[in-house]
Amino acid sequence: MTARNGGDITALLDPSRGGLLADMMAQVTDWRVLPPRPAIWGPFPPQLDARLRAAMAKRGIEQLYRHQSVAVGHALDGEHVVIVTPTASGKTLCYTLPTLHSLLQAPETRALYLFPTKALAHDQLQMLRGYLQDLGLPAVAEAYDGDTPSSRRAAIRRQAQIIVTNPDMLHLGMLPYHPQWVAFFAGLRYIVIDEMHSYRGIFGSHVANVLRRLRRICRFYGSEPQVIGCSATIANPAQLAHKLVEAGDQIGVRLVVEHGAPQGERHMVFYNPPIVDPQLGLRQSALLTARRLANRLLDQDVQTVVFCGSRLAMEQLLIYLRDDAGTSGARRGRPPEAIQGYRGGYLPQERRAIEAGLREGVVRCVVATTALELGVDIGGLDACIMVGYPGTIAGTWQQAGRAGRGQRPSLAILIASSSPLNQYIITHPDYFFGQSPEHALINPDNLYLLLQHLPCAAFELPFDRGEAYGAEEIEPLLTFMAQEGALYCSDDGAGRWHWTGAGRTGGDYPAGEVSLRSADADSVRIVVGGEEAAQGDAAGPSPNGERRRTIGVVDRASAPLLVHEGAIYIHQAQQYLVTALDWEAGLAHVRPVQLDYYTQASQNTSIEIERVFEERVEPRCGLARGEVTLTRKVTSYRRLRLETMEHLGWGDVDLPEQQMLTAAAWLTVPAEVVEELRQAGWWVGDTGHDRGPNWAEQRNRARRRDGARCQWCGAPERPGRQHHVHHLIPFREFGWVPGQNTAYLQANRLENLVTLCANCHRRAEQQVAVRGTLSGLGRVLGHLLPLFLMCDPGDVGVSVEPEARQTGLPTLFMVDEIPGGVGLSEELLTLCDDLLLRARELVSACPCENGCPSCVEPALSKDREAKRRVIALIDALGPQRG
Repeated sequence: MTARNGGDITALLDPSRGGLLADMMAQVTDWRVLPPRPAIWGPFPPQLDARLRAAMAKRGIEQLYRHQSVAVGHALDGEHVVIVTPTASGKTLCYTLPTLHSLLQAPETRALYLFPTKALAHDQLQMLRGYLQDLGLPAVAEAYDGDTPSSRRAAIRRQAQIIVTNPDMLHLGMLPYHPQWVAFFAGLRYIVIDEMHSYRGIFGSHVANVLRRLRRICRFYGSEPQVIGCSATIANPAQLAHKLVEAGDQIGVRLVVEHGAPQGERHMVFYNPPIVDPQLGLRQSALLTARRLANRLLDQDVQTVVFCGSRLAMEQLLIYLRDDAGTSGARRGRPPEAIQGYRGGYLPQERRAIEAGLREGVVRCVVATTALELGVDIGGLDACIMVGYPGTIAGTWQQAGRAGRGQRPSLAILIASSSPLNQYIITHPDYFFGQSPEHALINPDNLYLLLQHLPCAAFELPFDRGEAYGAEEIEPLLTFMAQEGALYCSDDGAGRWHWTGAGRTGGDYPAGEVSLRSADADSVRIVVGGEEAAQGDAAGPSPNGERRRTIGVVDRASAPLLVHEGAIYIHQAQQYLVTALDWEAGLAHVRPVQLDYYTQASQNTSIEIERVFEERVEPRCGLARGEVTLTRKVTSYRRLRLETMEHLGWGDVDLPEQQMLTAAAWLTVPAEVVEELRQAGWWVGDTGHDRGPNWAEQRNRARRRDGARCQWCGAPERPGRQHHVHHLIPFREFGWVPGQNTAYLQANRLENLVTLCANCHRRAEQQVAVRGTLSGLGRVLGHLLPLFLMCDPGDVGVSVEPEARQTGLPTLFMVDEIPGGVGLSEELLTLCDDLLLRARELVSACPCENGCPSCVEPALSKDREAKRRVIALIDALGPQRG
């Protein structure tokens, strides 16, 4: 079997024949071969229009896969349908055939196609137009999203019978303007929700409310549209569908799960990079391992996709592979264009060109983020490399499914990083292969979401007294919003609730104030061409003659971390130095550079408890949950060498702090446990390390600046006894290696030093030890939480305080990383013991001696007691086995 337009992939999958992994088998923790399966066919439903069957026959489609046949039949019978089958199983026909059938039968039919991304929507639009052309249907199918020119929108509203869009545009650009869409909403027959599994967490909860508002408007215009949903494999498709669709008793939701699409032999390989520093427990970089494997596949001309977990990793790997393409062996002379990157932030025309190159076989390797995980048509690739566990079982299968189509064999390799979650998955393959994929959790009745969407709905149509909206009783909420001035109740006898026009930010309509994403919908544009380029792309040349142009965008919440002044932003393997960030205008000004380092920002986090909903006192710890304000501020960044991650220095960042009101659970360590650990020597700071050649001078400068007084208690120095000088950011965090770098200069900056008396210094050092121990435990818990909560790793954050202001105790916060929360932190109170026991198991089993990136410590930490401190803390908290 040969790869499309390429080399032999079958030999690569046979280690006995010197295949791809023949010299790396010692690090393979599992190799599963999923056997091929033939197609299982089903007939065209008899009620399907004969013209449609004839058009399919002209395309060579004489019969349907079984799941297509069943799903189309249910849809034509008037039922809601949800199809849950693997990637590339032909789900598109499940909703395309009913839509086309209805258009043939009744030209006034309308259909709304919802996709989570614009890229996927435009990809599906081209396919849909091809079917309409085959049928000779004059029906108009159009995209309606942020890229649609204003000059075209009025015509689309009048003429389009099929609208292809995304939930954000439905929320912002269609529902608030429904009087301009009367014919469309009155004739709406089908609502298609593709990639339904992506509607989870805060995004899914928002989308469920947008769909409530859509159905409310449809009822007003006399339509009751059916929903056809498509999803990759998840554990709770029926539950998710019912929450999204909220079907009444009159119409059910049919679940179609047994698919009939053919599948070639699939190889799933788990690879754990070798340990390169046994003392520190450091493993070979997953990124460098991916580089090695991708080059081997390119040598054989096997078309490959490589998924990376971050933009930075994706761009770094793209640089490596393009450098390799023209410098060695069989790769010499391969054009850089054969290796492309793909991620959010690329401009639409860039993404379209890359997708076309993959379909045509011109692009032989694409390095991508999860932006390519969804079903954008890129053809069937032959191999997939995943750099790090994607965070969920469902996400892993989704990425692996981009390789293989039809009966061809395919290969997927999961390369573990050093993170605790990665190490747990890679060393417990039976857990991965034996578990049902995770649940897609949403909570559309979250109070904070209702308070955002009810004004949107009232703006669109006034609420009648007693009108239902979801499962909650909304009249108390409407009354509350009336008291706040957002709504008013008319005295016309009907008592209808109207929007007053008073938004939180003074906007024209309330939907404009509501973002459907966990990140701020506002974005920052990245502009080449000088700081004066505030006009954007059309501003013309800058004074130095360089044309100003936008090369990408980042959401505003991520901007302080990614495009602060001094940051290195990488786009299409080109490095750019951020020369200025105009926060108010939303513009990051950059210039191209060639440097041997990248940057990594650091931020300070603080948590203020606003309300306590529940408290529980355990024998050895305290547990509580409530509402908190999370405040973050990016303060500095590191410069790290590209190849070795050597620490090259620090830079400062001065940007506004960002705040979010959300839900959290927290664990407190009682005072008696703190004292036990201190007496046992686990929470005593270590002050005996060398602080660098300038330490004596800097120490005296700090004492003189502080007037020889303790900056905590105010005590002056006694004759003959100097006060201590403490590092605010621990000295070890700067990674000084005598004779190899000068990191001590940054560590010993005066702004990082404070004068303390001996007693206060002991307290400060204990706080450092406490913070380090809590951070180590929090790091493990943060990685293990997805195994329990069935959430994405970024949905719950962990923050620690050695002496939290409101609890007065060492406190570990686990925070919903979404405004208002969606209930994830509530589960933590019942999971605490299980989490701690699993954390101890992972840390104890790690082969490192002192703590390493695979358990409690980030790579640059030098704390030699970190591992034992974390184990001692878990034991002191006393989790009991069930």
